[in-house]
Amino acid sequence: MSTEAAPAPAPAHIHRTPVLTSTTLSALASTPTTPITLLFKAENLQKIGNHAQALALAARTASQTRGFPIPAYIIMPHISTPSKIAATRSYGGILTFSGPTSTEREAATAEVQARTGAAYIPPYDHGDIILGQGTMALELQAQAAELGYPLDAIVAPCGGGGMLSGVAIACEGTGVRVYGAEPREGADDAARGLEEGRRVEKVVSRTVADGLRTPLGVLNWGVVSDKGLVKGVFTVGEEEILSAMGLVVERMKVLVEPSGAVPVAVVLGGEGWKEEVERWAAEEGEEARARRGGRGYNVGVVLSGGNTTIEKIVELFGKKKE
Repeated sequence: MSTEAAPAPAPAHIHRTPVLTSTTLSALASTPTTPITLLFKAENLQKIGNHAQALALAARTASQTRGFPIPAYIIMPHISTPSKIAATRSYGGILTFSGPTSTEREAATAEVQARTGAAYIPPYDHGDIILGQGTMALELQAQAAELGYPLDAIVAPCGGGGMLSGVAIACEGTGVRVYGAEPREGADDAARGLEEGRRVEKVVSRTVADGLRTPLGVLNWGVVSDKGLVKGVFTVGEEEILSAMGLVVERMKVLVEPSGAVPVAVVLGGEGWKEEVERWAAEEGEEARARRGGRGYNVGVVLSGGNTTIEKIVELFGKKKE
């Protein structure tokens, strides 16, 4: 598989999101001996919020183009955030609600398929989805180089693993290290799977990072478990996620959902992360250090979603202060 072979995105609906920097967050991410420059790929500014919304919009657009209705049946957990539900409906999605686990979602999907005859388009565990998401990493590498900060690493969120796998495939052979970021609260199946040497098949979690409450897909496990592609997966707690989200909103003036803040929480001090950064320096040879010219490391961070509302932010941070 190669992300270079993925079809070009439709410019009317998907655009080249900006890469942002923050002196404050970069300083917080740096170690006493290793300066870090963070480069944030602002996918939270993408026109389409998530897979469900993209599928609904694609069906509506195809209906208009072809002149006949193409319904989009969307399966969503009943605990999905109201903003995601409302946005999906606004694009014409016909919603069916399921229980929160992947097993319950799969059962609901099978029932809808049997009733409607609809084709199944998976949210993450499919080669086309993986390669499509990987094009974001190609953009990030190019944009970072244009800014004068060639990437040393990328940290991406990991739920079903489509984005992380796509990023890893896009970075293969480039020298860019790729890492995953997960919520520790029940949705750390990739990290646990790597420790146990097997894919964890079920996730039951009420983490605030609701977009990552899903087990790693079968295809994606094959990528994520390959140390040559993904160097590791780091986990963070709920307080760390909310603190990172608050910093992004307050210091960068950017609205991001909790799932998108998980990689930020990792690079700002997730357990074991700064030790990993120090290992880069320790393992780097004299020649590589000379080429670096005394600069630190440039780390890409994927801000993966902006599916939130002011009301939800007030609710989350109101609870945090209690």
